[in-house]
Amino acid sequence: MSKVLIIGASGFIGSALYKELNSYFDTYGTYHTDNDFYEKNQKFFQYDMELEDITILLDNLKPKVIVSAIRGNFNSQLDAHYRIINWITKHKSKLLFLSSANVFDSFSNYPSYEYDKTLSESVYGRFKIKIENALMRLPTSRYAILRIPMIFGAKTPRVEELKMLHDLNAPIEVFPNVIINATHIAKLTQQVHYIINRNKKGVFHLGSTDLSYHYDLIREICDMLALDDPIYKQVFDSNNDRYLAVIPKDNMLPKNLQLTIEEVIESVVIKPK
Repeated sequence: MSKVLIIGASGFIGSALYKELNSYFDTYGTYHTDNDFYEKNQKFFQYDMELEDITILLDNLKPKVIVSAIRGNFNSQLDAHYRIINWITKHKSKLLFLSSANVFDSFSNYPSYEYDKTLSESVYGRFKIKIENALMRLPTSRYAILRIPMIFGAKTPRVEELKMLHDLNAPIEVFPNVIINATHIAKLTQQVHYIINRNKKGVFHLGSTDLSYHYDLIREICDMLALDDPIYKQVFDSNNDRYLAVIPKDNMLPKNLQLTIEEVIESVVIKPK
């Protein structure tokens, strides 16, 4: 059974990945803040990337696959990822890096595909690009870059925020001329599972195969959640339509692992079994 280490397994994406992978792989994870559950679970290791060298854990655990789902200080993240990359060059290991649609946020006239040039105006996007570029200097067999758009789904942070803003009678920001794609957490974890299991490599865009205006998507999600008369604050950051979408084209996953915007909308409600 392959040994998998999820860096940031106590976070939103990391914990969902741990639940998906744990029954199929010898799965381990890191957590940051003191927590009785993680401290008692021998498959979790406390790790503070601002104070500790991740190499020590890697040397002890020797994972076959490392999944990076960590969040926090960008400079500390960069240092940790450079150390991971240096480590996998010396071991038979592979890094799955969870990147973002923001690596393309300077391009606005069209959606982006896997091997399009990256360019970002945001600090977050440029940070992700630095790690991607470092990975791309390795043999392709040593990495998979997983670019992810907005994530929805029942009880996800974005959906919980929509509910909270509605309950507070506060405005929900929407972008009427931004065209996006999206995903939901259950499908994302299945896609990562498949990529690990089939030893896939290269660059993947793990978003819906179709597009939506941001305003339309949020409005339909609010309708699905049965939120009465939500207040929308329309934000126009451009006079023209602007794309922020990572569309899969070159590295298509099987049909059952592809998804549509409609599925994203439906995912925000837990259906009775």
